[in-house]
This record gives sequence, C-alpha cells and structure tokens, in this order.
Amino acid sequence: MTQITVFPAKKIITMNPAQPEATAVAVRDGRILEVGTLESLRPWLEAFPHKIDDRFKDKFLMPGFIDPHLHPSMAAVLLPMRFVTAMEWRLPWEIVAPVTTPEAFLKRVRDIDAEMESPEAPLFIWGYHQLWHGKMRRAALDDISKTRPIVIWHRSFHELYMNSACLKWAGIDEASAGGHHQVDIENGHFFENGLRLAMAKLNSYLLSPAHYHEGLKRLARVAHFGGHTTLGDMAVGIFNFEMEWQTTKTFLDTDETPFRVQMIPASNILFGEKGSNEAALDFIKTLPERNTNRLRFYDHVKLFTDGAFFSQLMQLKAPGYIDGHHGEWLMPPEHFEAAARTYWNAGYKIHVHCTGDLGVDLALDTLAKLQEEKPRFGHRFTIEHFGLSTPEQVRRMKELGALASVNIYYFHELSGTYAREGLGFERASQMARVGSLLREGVPFAFHSDFTMAPALPLNSASVAATRINAEGTLMGEDERVPVHDALKAITSEAAWILGLEDEIGSIRAGKKADFTVLEEDPYQVAPESLNDIPIWGTIFEGTPHEIVR
Repeated sequence: MTQITVFPAKKIITMNPAQPEATAVAVRDGRILEVGTLESLRPWLEAFPHKIDDRFKDKFLMPGFIDPHLHPSMAAVLLPMRFVTAMEWRLPWEIVAPVTTPEAFLKRVRDIDAEMESPEAPLFIWGYHQLWHGKMRRAALDDISKTRPIVIWHRSFHELYMNSACLKWAGIDEASAGGHHQVDIENGHFFENGLRLAMAKLNSYLLSPAHYHEGLKRLARVAHFGGHTTLGDMAVGIFNFEMEWQTTKTFLDTDETPFRVQMIPASNILFGEKGSNEAALDFIKTLPERNTNRLRFYDHVKLFTDGAFFSQLMQLKAPGYIDGHHGEWLMPPEHFEAAARTYWNAGYKIHVHCTGDLGVDLALDTLAKLQEEKPRFGHRFTIEHFGLSTPEQVRRMKELGALASVNIYYFHELSGTYAREGLGFERASQMARVGSLLREGVPFAFHSDFTMAPALPLNSASVAATRINAEGTLMGEDERVPVHDALKAITSEAAWILGLEDEIGSIRAGKKADFTVLEEDPYQVAPESLNDIPIWGTIFEGTPHEIVR
C-alpha cells in the first residue's frame, strides 16, 4: 500500500462549512484521507506508513483553483501571437504593457513589422479593440506592409482584419467572401460566423505544429501560473475536433501536467460537421470512451445564443445600443431551441453562451419550454458569461433552477468604456451582476474564457469583491460579493458548475488531493490585493508542482 503523505500548513482553507479551517491534510494515492491537525490525524498515522512533507508549513492551502470555462485550443492559437492590448497582461514569461490609443496601436504594429527579418513572414497581432484603438481598416494595414500578410485579431476573438497581402496569401477575394453578411471584404473584416470562413483559410498556418504546439505548451504554463488544478474546455472542436483531441492528448495528458481538463463539445460546430443534432449527439455519446485521467468527456454540452461581448455584438433588449446598431445571433433562435431540446431530452447538462440580456431571455425561455415538456431536477442548465442581464432574469433563473458561470472580467475592463460608448452608465455598472445572484441564491462560478480574461482566479475574486474597474472607479457597488463567496466561485461553486462537486472544489476526506499553495491568507489581505498574493504552485492529486517563473 502507498504510504501516506501529510502536508502541514500554516492554514488550510477547506471551503467545507462543516470544517472551514485546518492545519494538516493526509493524502494517499491522489486522494484526501483526512484533513484536520497532526493530532487528529494520529489514527491514520499510527496505522500506516507515512511521511511528513513540511515544505508548506508557513504557507496557505486552498482547494485547487478551477476555471470552468476557457479554451485551450483558442489559447494555443493566440498565445504565439504578439499581444497589443488596452490592458496590461501578466503572463508567465512577460508583462505586456497596455496600448490605449489608435496612434499607439498602429505604431506598435509598425514597430513589430520593422523588427521582423523576413518581409513576407505573416504577422499576427491579438488584442485590438475599436473603443481604444479606433476603427480598423484594410487600407491602414496596407500602409504598414504591402508584402507581409498581417492579421489583426480582435480582443473578442470573434472577429479579425486582414491586409491585402494577407487576403492574397489566404486565397480570399470578393467572389469567395464578398457575399457573406458577416464579412466586409473592403476593410478585410471577418466577424462572428464570417470568422469561420477566414479561419478555414488561415488554419493551415495557425494549426501547424510549429505554431499550435508552442501555443499549447504556453497554455499549460498559463494554467499553472494561475494556480489551477482543473480546467473546463468549454467548446472542444472549435477548429478541428480530431486534431484538437489528439494534440491535447499528446501535450497535456502527461505526468508533468499539474491539472485535468473536462472536455465539453461545441454542439453547433458538430451540428455543421455531422448534419443534424441527432447525429452530433450520437457522436458525443461515444466520446467518454476516449477518457484518460487528465482529459475527460462526460454528460455536458455547449450551446450558443448571441454574439461577442467585447465586440458589442451581444443581443440587447430595449433600449439597445446608444448608436442604434444591433447584435448578432451565433445560433438562430429556432436552431438553438431545437439543439437544446435534443440534448435536454437525452439528459445532458447544457451550458449556454449568453452575453446580452436578450440572449439570456432566449436561453431562459427555452429552458422554461423544456421544463414544461420534460421536467428535470438537477439539470445544471448554466448561463455562461452572463454579461448583461436584468434583476428579473436573475429571479427567473432561480425559479427555473439555472446556474451562472460568470466572466466578471467584463466588468473590470469594459464597464467604464461601455458606460460612455454603447450602453450608458446604468447597464454598464451592472455588468456581471453577481451580487444579485448571491441574494437570490443562484449558484455561480467565475471563469476567464481565456483569452477573454487573464487566467488568474484571484484576480476574478478581487474584481467581484471590490467592483473597482480598470479605471479605478467603483461601479455597481450593490453587485459586490463578500470575499468568501468570491473564493467559493473559483473553488467549490466552480466544481458544482462542472458537476464535479464529489471530486474537487473543497478539502475533505475522499476528494482529489488538489490544492493551490498561497504565500498569504486571502482573508487577511484587502480585497483589492487578492491578485497580488504570490502563488507558490499547486498540489495535483497529491504531487506538488512549483511554478517555474
């Protein structure tokens, strides 16, 4: 029998209300035997061989952080690109300084172009946002280079711009793309479903081993840097299902990877590949046969309603956008309802991408129909992102049994700007209304949707507890939540969202021995300083993994 390892700590924050704190935890074969004190663990230690690993005696242990919604494949595509963004980005290998004006953005692109040796090697920039960087035009990119293919990828990921050299390099012209209603070929602009047309041409480069493999290695470093032990890949198959699976298996299903990934298929993409919701469902049912210890498919599926929050393409109820433009549907409402019915009737737990309040309405209206047609308990129907909503929708979520997985970073980066451009102060100040969720008793977790937000769970907790945005302004103070509830949203509640509450999310006997190791007590620092707490690393299934900086 494997010997027991005991990890003493200055404090163990269990997230188990029956025993909220401890000072030692005993682990065997990757699972927790008992948590308490060295004295209370004595029956185990007297009965079995054991060792005391006291390297964490002056540190603080929490349940391993969980991000229930990010995209390893999307990160693998973006992370090798050059980041030029309006916000500072803290990555394991660099800190990216913000670029906040149109002039500075184009200058930075021009400088990067000048640094490159080959005048024909493609240049991919990620992080553009029109509210900081102005309107992007193909002509402006042509002024930077007429020979080098240049791609400017929007901060939302849902859209990009190409210069003329890139259109030629990718084999895209007016005849092949000009008729698509989500393509502006004159400006080299591809958005929402038009993005898929562009990516079909760019994938030979983006998914090449040289690019994609390096990106996946970087994603692994990003995840560990944030203190994660579990990730939810909330849309497997966004580029190429089989390639993503095989490559993820090669690079992340290793003893060196200190986290697991729950694999949740993107139903709309599989619909397009398989030809019907029923055929997609039949394929999804076979996926658990592929499971490994670190990569696991199960009874969860992803659907979509409206467009990207960063692009202001979310669908809004009245009064809509200040400038009168309209959002986009990622799945037409009738297609969404049909898909949801297929997976609901098959007993699947459905996660729905919703960014605007009209998108939330579509999801909840559909949930109400499905509950009337075929009532289910514990269905875990989850609103993903939850950017804009109304208080009444929160009450309706409680009534229908819906959950929320919230991108709280929307508020941090966008509330100040969207108050001035797009939404007005009232709605912008109430983005990601987690205080309302808490008051109504709707379970909620925080996610990064990386790269939509930094994969730094303590940063999400800090934003939720303070409601201080990137401009240093307190907005929507009644939507704040206590630090304890913010920490639950990256541990125990995130486990609930993923349906893994019996395995992870708190520190108690029988669960996986997953811990995040902190240098400071998160309850003893100011809420605005949570993100400044140094993370030593993690313990994944009983094995310590120190962060390599």
